Amino acid sequence: MSKRFDIPFFRMDEPEPALKETINKILDSGVYTRGEYTKKFEELFAEYLGTPIVKAVCSGTTALFVALYGLGVENKIVIIPAISFKATVDAVILAKGIPLVIDIDETYTMDLNQLEDALKKYEGKVAAILPVHLFGNMADMKNIMEISRKYGVYVIEDAAQAHGSHLEGKKAGSWGDIGAFSFYATKNATMGEGGALSLNTPSVIKKIKPILEFGEVPAFNFRISEFQACIGYFSLLKLEKNVFKRRKIAQIYKEGLGKYFQLQKERGFHSYHVFSLQHPKRDLIIKKLREKGIATKIYYDYTLHGLRKTLHYPTPNAEKLVKNIFSLPIYPSLSEEQALYIVEVLKEVVNELV
Repeated sequence: MSKRFDIPFFRMDEPEPALKETINKILDSGVYTRGEYTKKFEELFAEYLGTPIVKAVCSGTTALFVALYGLGVENKIVIIPAISFKATVDAVILAKGIPLVIDIDETYTMDLNQLEDALKKYEGKVAAILPVHLFGNMADMKNIMEISRKYGVYVIEDAAQAHGSHLEGKKAGSWGDIGAFSFYATKNATMGEGGALSLNTPSVIKKIKPILEFGEVPAFNFRISEFQACIGYFSLLKLEKNVFKRRKIAQIYKEGLGKYFQLQKERGFHSYHVFSLQHPKRDLIIKKLREKGIATKIYYDYTLHGLRKTLHYPTPNAEKLVKNIFSLPIYPSLSEEQALYIVEVLKEVVNELV
């Protein structure tokens, strides 16, 4: 066994001097909202995604809510996968839509067989499909878009965990009618608290922009401050570099642990917001890792229809996953030596369980 490390589940990047200097300039300017850095953040992210417009909002949940509310899902069905953060289902409920939960496949994203069955069964009652790029792994967007056009429904991508992910050359958040992002502290790109919407078609821009202008129509104030936008802007500048580091750590985990654990099957370019594993003795493994100084978390120990009362299909894959899944530390400042230590400890723990 190599030397012991105490490894937290997550650690923020050290802020660069240029960010600190710019924050001080904003303080000196007195322009704390709707200024230069909000515009710069929105333009940089739109350029990165390859979408016409990005609008910053105060959270990822808000981004989902505005998308759903703006597209008019009230009293209509929105199809969502069984596994995601609770904001996915809560945003539908807050927009007065009717969540319909379907199972996941081995990529942990929505099962397309159930998706098409649901669209047939509830034809005319479905307003939108809301695929989730879980942990940074892309949903099957090419086929989801084909299915959505066949049935005439909107697609809102929950890309809250997928900054830097892409499929067939198209970024997460640029496939659907709208992409919804979180810029929470732990995300691949962050502003501490915050979110963003990518508006990808003229008709959608016409529906959503008035809600965000705060005054054109009755709406809440969903804005962010210049300080958040500045942090987000500098975070976007290093997104590609940080995703590269995450993927390097993920490769160490996959090579070392693939034969001991069930891993998420990748689709497209996985940006690894979270690195997850499955094992039937998860809880015991987590306990033993904690004793060795390695922090873990469970994403997620619930299904969305188990958490909230919703319509739902049978979800055997999701039910199995919530019993077995847990996640390892993965962030840009995690060293290769630390990642190898985690692999070494995990292999030792699993061999002791045999």
